[in-house]
Amino acid sequence: MPVRFTVPVVLVSRTVTGEDSFGNDVYGPVESTVDGIFAPGGSTEQVQGQDVVTTQPTVYLRTGTSVAAVDALRISGVIYEVDGQPNAWPPNPYSGWQPEFSVEVKLRRVTG
Repeated sequence: MPVRFTVPVVLVSRTVTGEDSFGNDVYGPVESTVDGIFAPGGSTEQVQGQDVVTTQPTVYLRTGTSVAAVDALRISGVIYEVDGQPNAWPPNPYSGWQPEFSVEVKLRRVTG
């Protein structure tokens, strides 16, 4: 059954895509699309000498979605960096119930 209020979220993962001539890992983006619930959050503006706007939304992804602190997410065409380590809410210890969207990811976008 589809969940209301979800949006498509493009997960841009930083993964090893090969090796360079010295045997070091080479990283590149790998994209996958998942459903998420987007909470716009707030933003702050710094105007002393420069116009910098920092936006800090949160997105909730389906249980089991793997997201790392080095990943980025594209939502409605806007790219946000993952801010810190994502949280995965555990099942209720008494009933075992777990929400369908239990992976909480704090995001950050700085412009200006």
